[in-house]
Amino acid sequence: MSFEDALKEVDGGVIIDIEVTPGSKSLCVPSGYNLWRKRIEVRLSQNAQKGKANEQLISSLAELFGLRSSDISIVNGMHNSKKSLLLENVEYSSVKGMLKEKMPEHCD
Repeated sequence: MSFEDALKEVDGGVIIDIEVTPGSKSLCVPSGYNLWRKRIEVRLSQNAQKGKANEQLISSLAELFGLRSSDISIVNGMHNSKKSLLLENVEYSSVKGMLKEKMPEHCD
């Protein structure tokens, strides 16, 4: 599993490529890695209505990486299941380490 393909170090932070499944029965961040699309998979319990899923995604990632929600922005895919998010004020190695630690074999 080379989920590192979904991460890109940039000035001031890390861009993470994500594929979101909104409206799942449970919240699971991360829920796996899509090898073909090279994206971290995330399941959200919120539906994709009125930005609720995007809000849940940003707050869940902020909690996971110990960031403020204002340090995370969607740079691509605002209205799409495939998103790229910029995580500011965080080191590539800490994002990689946290994802490696939290990457499940599967989510219930």
